[in-house]
Amino acid sequence: MQAWRVHRNGEPSEVMELEETDRPTPGDGQVLLKVLAANINFPDALLCRGQYQVRPPLPFTPGVEICGETEDGRRVLATPALPDGGFAEYVVADAAALLPVPDALDDAEAAALHIGYQTGWFGLHRRAHLQAGETLLVHAAAGGVGSAAVQLGKAAGATVIGVVGGPEKAAIARRLGCDLVIDRRSEDIVTAVKEATGGRGADVVYDPVGGDAYAKSVKCIAFEGRVVVVGFASGTIPAPGLNHALVKNYSIVGLHWGLYNTKDPAAVRACHDELTKLAAQGVVKPLVSERLPMADAARGVQRVADGTSTGRVVVLPAGGTR
Repeated sequence: MQAWRVHRNGEPSEVMELEETDRPTPGDGQVLLKVLAANINFPDALLCRGQYQVRPPLPFTPGVEICGETEDGRRVLATPALPDGGFAEYVVADAAALLPVPDALDDAEAAALHIGYQTGWFGLHRRAHLQAGETLLVHAAAGGVGSAAVQLGKAAGATVIGVVGGPEKAAIARRLGCDLVIDRRSEDIVTAVKEATGGRGADVVYDPVGGDAYAKSVKCIAFEGRVVVVGFASGTIPAPGLNHALVKNYSIVGLHWGLYNTKDPAAVRACHDELTKLAAQGVVKPLVSERLPMADAARGVQRVADGTSTGRVVVLPAGGTR
């Protein structure tokens, strides 16, 4: 089969190589899946760079979430078992963790539903306890993780403010349903949020960026606000001033969604049931901006790494368009 392999750490476009290799062999409790679509996530770039919290042995295949097909023809969502990730024609995955694909989504959309939307749901509901009528501030609102949070925030009845970089991404954030869009390149985030909220600030901040995004967020956080730390796409990990959190009376909560797979797998399945309902209602629908053939996977991962993509970029190993 064909698979993208990484033999040394570095930038995705430089270290990902398309090769012929053997199909992975399922172990105890695992199944072999045909990959219908593999969604590109920022962690795939971190894996290539050797900067992710999990460091599989070299060589490995990146790709942390897929829509796959079982031997009996069922479409399922899976997180492939590294080092044999999803940018391949076949993967193995834990049978007990497979989730059914919502009928409302095609293969590419389904591949983008799992990690990003689960992260958004757990972040907004389990960690931040977002309430209807509250104001949610989403950084990188036109990106893969941010776009999921925007849709889930609107589904929860929140007023959603999206932060983006540039007019093209601003237009996408508006189409996603943001009530207000702030272009960080031409507008001051703190001033805009305070003006939009009558000086109160944002009740919940969803931050997959870190760095300056975090620094601006805590300057416009509401009384008893919650900052959800999701990731550090900027490359800069903030050093929070806990004295500031004390004086301003806000909470900083971290979210490592992957822990729920081992600590509370029942919650993951319950979340998937909720996401399936929302997909059936048309309330959530992953924004797939590009559907790439297998040969273009490395280019796609690099674009996600560089922050130039919008929505989700999905690889279709079989060359299909579903």
